[in-house]
Amino acid sequence: MKICLAALPMMLLASCNPLPQAKNERPETSRSFPIAARAVSKIAGTQFSTEAARDKTGEAEKVMAWAGIAPGSTVADIGAGEGYYTVRLAKRVGEKGRVLAQDINRPALQRLGERIARERLDNVAIKEGAIDDPRLPEKSFDRIFLVHMYHEVTEPYAFLWRLAPALAKGGRVIVVDRDRPTSRHGIPPKLLFCEFEAVGFRLTAFSDELDVGGYFAQFEATGKRSKPSEVKACENI
Repeated sequence: MKICLAALPMMLLASCNPLPQAKNERPETSRSFPIAARAVSKIAGTQFSTEAARDKTGEAEKVMAWAGIAPGSTVADIGAGEGYYTVRLAKRVGEKGRVLAQDINRPALQRLGERIARERLDNVAIKEGAIDDPRLPEKSFDRIFLVHMYHEVTEPYAFLWRLAPALAKGGRVIVVDRDRPTSRHGIPPKLLFCEFEAVGFRLTAFSDELDVGGYFAQFEATGKRSKPSEVKACENI
């Protein structure tokens, strides 16, 4: 069943940051993967909009319902930032569930840690990731959330390739993004599908019934990962 969100708050636009083309400018851990043939949006900040404004639209509740988040679920919130989804996921999964909040922004993680302690969310853990590796434990998550952040991933093939083993049996990756160029804080669905497929994911659900052009996409890992050197980069769309 498709779920339509009300209009989401607009993300502050930032300038576009092209991917590094010289091999020695990339992380050494990414160099066996192809360079993505697309621009990457600069990270606009750790706050998407005010939490009250987002709650007014029912954003988190609708996303969690669409993703099938239930009490006892184990969820990773990648690009957690100030913790908008983290704290709401923690309350939804309950004391028998677990949430791992991950980000590459250390100050944001420090602030999130303070918030988690303040709100006494004992079912939340925090982990610092890398730009090409979410650094998640294997076979651990029912759902992995990538909400309005995938277009900021500078090494998408390495990132997704290393993310796949973290899914538990029946686990899914949930992407929420906008259908616009990657230089404008979004990614066209066809390009998103291609990049996920290139490293061994399969699209299992999709909905674009958002008033502002946003969409949901859900993927599962097929278990058939190519060798990094065999991954084929998608053409920019």
